[in-house]
Amino acid sequence: MKAAFVIFDRMTSLDFIGFYDPVTRLKSMKIMDDFEWRICSMTKRVVDDRGLQLEADAVAEPLNSYDMLFVPGGFGTRNLQHDRSFLDWLKTARSAPLKLSVCTGALLLGAAGFLRGRRATTHPSAYKELEPYCGAVVQERVVDEGDVITARGVSSAIDMGLHLVQRLAGADARARIASQMDYPYQWNT
Repeated sequence: MKAAFVIFDRMTSLDFIGFYDPVTRLKSMKIMDDFEWRICSMTKRVVDDRGLQLEADAVAEPLNSYDMLFVPGGFGTRNLQHDRSFLDWLKTARSAPLKLSVCTGALLLGAAGFLRGRRATTHPSAYKELEPYCGAVVQERVVDEGDVITARGVSSAIDMGLHLVQRLAGADARARIASQMDYPYQWNT
């Protein structure tokens, strides 16, 4: 499986890292040797909403070769949901079998057309903003619609990461990774 982790200016790093950490352990813990990823962005360097700088592996490259697209949230989503260039780039992931977002990353998936007619969630402060993009906004921690998964606020990134681990590799893999992370909470999938 080949994953595209999208980053952008004014993103919330915990949205990204909370998901990235458990999911990339599929490879580092030798659970899924074929799991690979790239950090993708429209610019080489990104600065999060608190000043942390991150660097992309792939810059403005089409996203159509990936099996999974992941989009974090953060204040940067408020402008990017109206940025034609950014949305056109995200839309190149249309063929990706799995699209995921944490927090207000759902606004970007929605603006790209990936949430039409689906249930979705986001940070509670953005429920109204998400409504025009999806079939129904639901107040659940993780919403799995098969090929699209959305998660609520920042800390739900870990729960969604572990949920995906279980979908891809089973409950035992989820338990092993959660234990390795010393993550004691069990969100019911």
